[in-house]
Amino acid sequence: MQTLLIDPVAFSIGSLRVHWYGLILGLGALAGLLLAIREGKRFGIPQEFFMDLLLLGVPSAIIGARIYYVAFKWEDYKDNFLDVFKIWNGGIAIFGALIGAIICALIFVRRRGYSFWRIADICAPSLLAGQIIGRWGNFVNQEAYGGPVSETFLRGELHLPNFIVNQMNVQGVFHHPTFLYESLWNLVGIVVLLIIRRQKFLRSGELFIGYFIWYSIGRFFIEAVRTDSLAFQGSTGLADFINNTLWAPMTWMGFELGHLDPAYGNIRISQLLSVLFIIAGIILIIVRRVTGRANVRYLDPIVSTKAGVSPTPEAELQTNKTVKSPAATSSKNHKETVETAELVDKSPLTQAQEAEAKQTQVDETPVIKPDTEDKKE
Repeated sequence: MQTLLIDPVAFSIGSLRVHWYGLILGLGALAGLLLAIREGKRFGIPQEFFMDLLLLGVPSAIIGARIYYVAFKWEDYKDNFLDVFKIWNGGIAIFGALIGAIICALIFVRRRGYSFWRIADICAPSLLAGQIIGRWGNFVNQEAYGGPVSETFLRGELHLPNFIVNQMNVQGVFHHPTFLYESLWNLVGIVVLLIIRRQKFLRSGELFIGYFIWYSIGRFFIEAVRTDSLAFQGSTGLADFINNTLWAPMTWMGFELGHLDPAYGNIRISQLLSVLFIIAGIILIIVRRVTGRANVRYLDPIVSTKAGVSPTPEAELQTNKTVKSPAATSSKNHKETVETAELVDKSPLTQAQEAEAKQTQVDETPVIKPDTEDKKE
């Protein structure tokens, strides 16, 4: 059967070629922005804040992704340093992008007077939305795929449509659509985050940490199926623990480890980082709860420490629903307490004195006799 390949160039304007990859990444960024703006309105954060964050965060993410990739592929660039800047030739990594974006957000959010954890919580579903859509850019470019599989596996067991099966035919060999695995895993993840963020038990920072834990779990298992992983040479014991012990559930499901070039190493960097992120995330949640650093709940109002930042009408309405005036509550409670004390604390002697006083008032009231005789003129 002839392989149907999607042209990576969406359209051209003169000599300028616009690639599907860039359009898809832009669509993912836009979807994430809209999600953040919508949730931000609930807390009185203006949409311009998230637009500025995106404009600064995207370049920071690209720079971080490139530095991360080059750092682990330095042997390929040390003799051709100018190739480091040729990002259009490929070579970026998602974990590097996250690191770059987080560093940018830490600086930007603090300068605007907001808590980093509160803003990161709002943006957590947006990150997953961007990754869900962005992975389809890998699909168009026929990259980041997994090891070889049969066409029967893709059509008969996974029941994938023709356009995906055909695009996974790379030079006559069918491959695991790992882009699809990760996209679907993140789709489930965003549903989970959207549900739990409305729960009262959720504390500040935990939604963002939960994003890292969820993504890292999926990335750990999917990464080992790929054949283009960044790797390094580590101890045999650690490699065996990761590839055989921790990855065993995938073997039980019928998956096989993707080929890893021994020249690159025996431990996939993304797998090791995923394990570390999962452990660190769980520990961080526990420590923040135990030490009292997570007393603020996700649903609590968000306030900027910078002057001149006023809440939106939506935020004021939300605040009025969740926070009552302390002065009004105190006054009401005081009034009820006084009235209760007056009714309950009266002794029998006081009640008898009141009854006697009422009787005295009745006795002293003058009696008016009716004039029954007619007056004579």
